Amino acid sequence: MTAQKGKDLLLKIDTSGAGAFATVAGLRTRRIAFNAETVDITDTDSAGRWRELLAGAGVRRASISGAGIFRDQASDAAMRTVFFDGTIRDYQLIVPDFGTLAGAFQITALDYAGEHDGAITYEIALESAGPVSFTAA
Repeated sequence: MTAQKGKDLLLKIDTSGAGAFATVAGLRTRRIAFNAETVDITDTDSAGRWRELLAGAGVRRASISGAGIFRDQASDAAMRTVFFDGTIRDYQLIVPDFGTLAGAFQITALDYAGEHDGAITYEIALESAGPVSFTAA
């Protein structure tokens, strides 16, 4: 994969719960992280007393975060409503020339900030709430 413009990485939310995806507007930074817990199965018979792990047994999760400015009232209102309702919605993270990650996520943090001589900014954090799929570009 060649170098890509960060602005081309898109986060989309299913605003209605019926598959109508809208780009989350105003995001200037975006990040996704994958994590997997391990299940330690080491016992007294483990070779050389080295730790052994059980393959595929740990809990996996994906985290998405982003920060930016308000530019689009519709997507910002959708995120705010989803957060305050505690709703789990489908999201897509589109990485150009790589693929699309999709799945159900819950907004776990929604922060607002502003300075007297600047724009209102926000930060958002999402945690996976089910399987995350990947479709190659």
